[in-house]
Amino acid sequence: MQIDILTLHPDLLQSPFNCSIVNRAKEKGLVQINLHNLHDFSPNKWRKADDYPFGGGAGMVMMIEPIDKCLTELKKQRGYDELIYLSPDGELFDQKLANELSLKRNLCFICGHYKGVDERVRQHLITREISIGDYVLTGGELAAAVVVDSIVRLIPGAISDETSALTDSFQDGLVSPPVYTRPAEYNGWKVPDILLSGHRQKIDEWRHEQSLERTKQRRPELFNQNNQE
Repeated sequence: MQIDILTLHPDLLQSPFNCSIVNRAKEKGLVQINLHNLHDFSPNKWRKADDYPFGGGAGMVMMIEPIDKCLTELKKQRGYDELIYLSPDGELFDQKLANELSLKRNLCFICGHYKGVDERVRQHLITREISIGDYVLTGGELAAAVVVDSIVRLIPGAISDETSALTDSFQDGLVSPPVYTRPAEYNGWKVPDILLSGHRQKIDEWRHEQSLERTKQRRPELFNQNNQE
């Protein structure tokens, strides 16, 4: 998979992509992540990539020209399955969408900043808008890190035990059941006996029941949705 990220602050993304599963996926050649500094595509010598909004008002707006120039250069090298703008009012990112995007070959993300991007970027240059939640961040870089991490870990080979990703929360519309490890007893707090029984079928049944109950308590909207389906 090839991932390109257009940003005003590439340094913000160095650490998230150089650690843990994402870094191992890069080392295995499963994904290549390229960071593109939009200041490098500025139309002026001051490398300016933002300006005041027409009509007045507080804040700055990212200019369309650096974004368009960067995309034009990248499109000479490859076609994209999706050109994604990370925005608070985009479609809400979830596990289903992560699964969908993990099957793509070439993805491009545009990180907004300040008051956002010139609206013409959204109207003419992208194919999709994604939000990671109903709140506002300083910029789209952290959102890009979240989305890319969620996608990359689903690529076959990124995780040593691929069944681990398939049993994550939300893969089946439920949250995960409780998990335990050694010691079996600590400060008088014991691991449920069923998990020590070695009976695989009963353990699986217990875990499913726990997932249902936990989803009902903590995410009732998911529980109700599953029951309706």
